[in-house]
Amino acid sequence: MPDEDLRVLVVEDDPIAAEAHRTYVDRLPGFTCVGIVGTAARAIQTLAQGQIDLVLLDMNLPDGHGLDVVRRMRAAGLGTDVVAVTSAREVASVQAAARIGVVQYVLKPFAFETLRDRLTAYARQRRSATAGRTVADQDEVDRLFRPVVRPEDSSVPKGLAGSVLERVVRLLGDREGWTAEEIAGELGTSRITARRYLEHLADQGQALRTQRYEGRSGRPKVEYSWVSES
Repeated sequence: MPDEDLRVLVVEDDPIAAEAHRTYVDRLPGFTCVGIVGTAARAIQTLAQGQIDLVLLDMNLPDGHGLDVVRRMRAAGLGTDVVAVTSAREVASVQAAARIGVVQYVLKPFAFETLRDRLTAYARQRRSATAGRTVADQDEVDRLFRPVVRPEDSSVPKGLAGSVLERVVRLLGDREGWTAEEIAGELGTSRITARRYLEHLADQGQALRTQRYEGRSGRPKVEYSWVSES
């Protein structure tokens, strides 16, 4: 009998980001988004009803911090796993999340492949943990205690680097409208290299191509904007 899909709750107060996260989850084999809530109170209420395997949790909610949601979950005896999906970049927030058992911390904005690889690794680790087997040695214990991360470059086509793609995604999320030349200047790469990353995101439907006209004459420049996250 095939395993049932892992049931995912999205906790995100921005409607556009919430729908993007739902779409990402539902594209992944083995995962199903079963709901979206926009507040800490609704998250606790929904989780208390049971049957949620994983929470994609924003850290900045209108009625509380995401870490407080996790603390309230644990105090209520709720063992549901949590992936932080957030713009919060403070080291203290990352460290605090790790201390209270958040299984992964994903910075917004991000490409679909980023979430795909982290959730796939999470599912693999979860299956291993629930299979009833014992660990072989300390090395295996250490591997299980490591954060769930993707292998380098597994999320992008051959010839592109995952770390560079993440930088491009974050730049696109910082403002509207970047040309390949401008991205190249930020990355310290050639315009051709920058365009490859931008075209990859555009082909995935995560970046929008438009024309930028400067002055009364001359060829327009292709401009790229992030469309999957707000």
